[in-house]
Amino acid sequence: MKHIISMLMENESGALSRVSGLFSARGYNIHALTVAPTEDESLSRLTLVTSGTEQEIEQIVKHLNRLIDVVKVLDLTEGAHIERELMLIKVAATGEMREEYKRLADIFRADIIDVTSTTYTLQMVGDSTKLDAFIKILDSGLILETVRSGTMGILRGEKCLQLS
Repeated sequence: MKHIISMLMENESGALSRVSGLFSARGYNIHALTVAPTEDESLSRLTLVTSGTEQEIEQIVKHLNRLIDVVKVLDLTEGAHIERELMLIKVAATGEMREEYKRLADIFRADIIDVTSTTYTLQMVGDSTKLDAFIKILDSGLILETVRSGTMGILRGEKCLQLS
């Protein structure tokens, strides 16, 4: 099962390397990883997507909590949460395909952010199943390039991943 693990960690060089090293050393796979500074300049928020059994995820969280740079760890998939991913996709757009892409952009709530005489670049935000569905309906021969951010997540309501 897919799990979204979010953590606050010291905004120091080598911190990301220690987290990825932990996964590598124990044979766990990271499906997606995003990291950026928080409103507190001394902390970064790292969100990663991994999969495993409940026991494996429990072990991952315990190991992450032991890392010196990690301040707080939370498995977002244990509770109500919101997850989003950003995708930029460049497609060959000539002739009647130009109108088709506009129609698909409306249906999927995507934005056309760059236009040339032969290409469109679309931006789409949503959960990974929405982005996967968009890619699936396109002719793969017309997709020139795809860039995805990986899943980010946040707890619903008043609950927050923050220092107490």
